[in-house]
Amino acid sequence: MNKHLTAIRHLALTEIEELLELSADFKSRINQDKAVPEIKNKVLGLLFFEDSTRTRVSFEQAAHFLKLKTANFAATSSSMNKGETLKDTILTLRYERLSGLVMRHRQSGAPTLAAKFFGGPVINAGDGSHEHPTQALGDALTIIERKGSLKGLKIAIVGDVEHSRVARSNYWLLSKAGAEVRFVGPRTLVPESTTYLSAQVFHELTLGLDGVDVVMALRLQKERMKDGMLSSVHEYAKMYQINREALQFAKPDVLVMHPGPLNRGIEMDDFAADGSSSVITDQVENGVFVRMAALYWAFHEGKGESQEKPTSKKTAVKS
Repeated sequence: MNKHLTAIRHLALTEIEELLELSADFKSRINQDKAVPEIKNKVLGLLFFEDSTRTRVSFEQAAHFLKLKTANFAATSSSMNKGETLKDTILTLRYERLSGLVMRHRQSGAPTLAAKFFGGPVINAGDGSHEHPTQALGDALTIIERKGSLKGLKIAIVGDVEHSRVARSNYWLLSKAGAEVRFVGPRTLVPESTTYLSAQVFHELTLGLDGVDVVMALRLQKERMKDGMLSSVHEYAKMYQINREALQFAKPDVLVMHPGPLNRGIEMDDFAADGSSSVITDQVENGVFVRMAALYWAFHEGKGESQEKPTSKKTAVKS
C-alpha cells in the first residue's frame, strides 16, 4: 500500500511525531557528517506547476542526501501545453517507471488526484489554497528546537489566511499537537468562521499578539485575491506589519517566523526579519531535513534497521 503525504489534516499525531523524529535524526546525522539511509533504485519525479525556490531546492537537496535519483518535470514545456490532461500526464509518468512524485500545483486537490492514478507515493509540495504539509513540518521542527514542545504554546498566524495553504497545514499540525492557534488579519483575509478551522480570530494586531510565544507572518498572495479584498498594501502594512512596536505585545522570548517569500517592508520590517527573535533562516534549513524525512517515510513502511530511532527530547511534539 502506497504512503502519500498530501495533507497534515489526514495524519495521525503519531505519524506527525514519527516524521518530526526522523527530521531531527536526519539533521543530526548530516550536521555530524554521519551516514544516512539511502533510497536505492528509485527515481523521484519533481513536478512544479508553480514557481518555487525554497521548496523545490530543498526537495532536490533532500533527494541528493538520500542518494535518490530525480527527474525534473517542466510544466511549461510539457505535453500539457498541447492539451494533455493532468490525469494522462500522471499516467504517462507512471508508465515511464518513475517511483514517486513531489508535486506543486495551483489547483487544490491536484496531488490527491495524482495519488489516485500514479501507483507510487505522492508528496504534496503545495496545492492551491489547500495545504503545504512539509512546510508545516519544518515550521514545527523549528519551534520545537527553540521551545522544546508545541503543547500549550500560543501561536499567532498573521496575514492572508484566506489564501494560505501554509496557514491551513500549520493549523492542523499545531492544533493536533496541543498548541493554541490564532489567526490575525483584516476581515477580508481572515474569515470569522470557516467550515473546518476553529482557531481564534483577531482583526486587531495588538490583541492577536498579546502574550503569544510565536508569530508567523504570511505573504500577501495578491495573485489569488479578488478585487476589493485589500484596500492597499500601504494600509495593510500600517495595520498588520510585524515590527518592533508590534512585538512588544508578545512574550519577550517570542519567535518570529515567515514561510517565504518575504516581502520586506510589508509583512514585516528588517527588525523583525533579521533580529534575534527571527528563526526564518532556521525554517529554510529545516525544510531540507523534513523533506528527507517525508521521502524516507513515503518510500518505507517503517524506519528500517539502518535508521536508529531518534532520542532527542527536543523533537517531542508533546510535553
